[in-house]
Amino acid sequence: MQNSLKVAKWEIKRNLKNKTFVIGLFITPVLFILFFFLSSLFSSDSEDTENMTVYVNEDLGVFEEIEAINMERGFGWELHPTDTLKTEVTEVEEPYTAYLFINEQSLEENRIATFTSDESDPLFPGQLQALTVPLQAIKAEDSGLSEREINQLLEPIVFVEGTNQEEANAGEENTVAALEDPWESILPGVFAGVIMLSITFTGMAIFQSASQEKKDKIAEIILSSLTPSELMQGKIFGYFILGLIQVSVYIIVLLPFIIWQTDIPILEYLLVPRTILFVFIALLSYLMFAAIFVGVGATMSDVSSAGNLQGFVMMLPFVPFIIIAPVISNPDGIIATVSTYIPFTAPSVLLMRLTMLDNWPWIEIIISLAVIVLSIFIFMKIAGKIFKVGILLYGKNATPKEIWKWIRT
Repeated sequence: MQNSLKVAKWEIKRNLKNKTFVIGLFITPVLFILFFFLSSLFSSDSEDTENMTVYVNEDLGVFEEIEAINMERGFGWELHPTDTLKTEVTEVEEPYTAYLFINEQSLEENRIATFTSDESDPLFPGQLQALTVPLQAIKAEDSGLSEREINQLLEPIVFVEGTNQEEANAGEENTVAALEDPWESILPGVFAGVIMLSITFTGMAIFQSASQEKKDKIAEIILSSLTPSELMQGKIFGYFILGLIQVSVYIIVLLPFIIWQTDIPILEYLLVPRTILFVFIALLSYLMFAAIFVGVGATMSDVSSAGNLQGFVMMLPFVPFIIIAPVISNPDGIIATVSTYIPFTAPSVLLMRLTMLDNWPWIEIIISLAVIVLSIFIFMKIAGKIFKVGILLYGKNATPKEIWKWIRT
């Protein structure tokens, strides 16, 4: 164990002294901030963000409710009641100005007269749709319906998968998250996803590190003072720490910027128990793929000459992107559930499912975590056998047949 820690320390120092690594460590968040400001600059040049001034002529007593919707949705309208008649408005000359005429006749006809200036917020027509529900409620109330009947009438209809009552009941147990504030569920998942991707990309450097040491013919020198298992474990732990350093830099640089630019209480949503579970899944993902990378990296004579097998292994962390659509559309579906039990897709799919599900299927979570932990153990054993022989193989890439022979011995 002591030798493994020495290897890890050596890998950390070697990379932190590498100018390319250090520059890349800081340039990624800086580029993110730069692109954000550039996009904001171009959008401010192409679109005027001036708020709409909306004059409302109504005799149904809905002005206060319109004000409440405006505040709740953050439309930024400047609302004013007006006595101006519809016949008096032929053209709105003032930019970013609109007139709404709401009365009993307009409700009966389901047509609210709206006059908008030529220069206006392009989002304004869509924002007006938010007024539909309170106006429909008034119309239903005038029809003599009770409050309960009105609520049932206005309740949105949801289409769910299921062919029988048993499936419908099962769907209710693990419902997709429909929280009042979806960021409460999404932010911890996004945070863990960033950690997973960052340390996985850093873990891919193990692939290059093992093959580079073979190319420079220093593997034999290193192995004269420690065992192949100690070298492999040290590399995995060293790049794990480097991945955490990279994530820490991203958080230190980007998190204050994101908090500054948004009104979302990010820290409040991140400092919750579910974030701990999500980050734990991300760390398990690294350990699993790192074992694969370091083992396969030892089978190559040079990174530039990677064969089909080695290239395929490098793509394993991105396999979940193939099934991302069915997982997101139906996180309780058969594809999402089965993918939770497949080692290469389990961490990413489990994260996506837990982000979208309101009630978690704990049995499936426990089984999935058990699959991931067992996979780490198995892949570590297999990688150790491959690394032990492959790190001393020079001049060519190992063939699948040779790798299978090393695993069986």
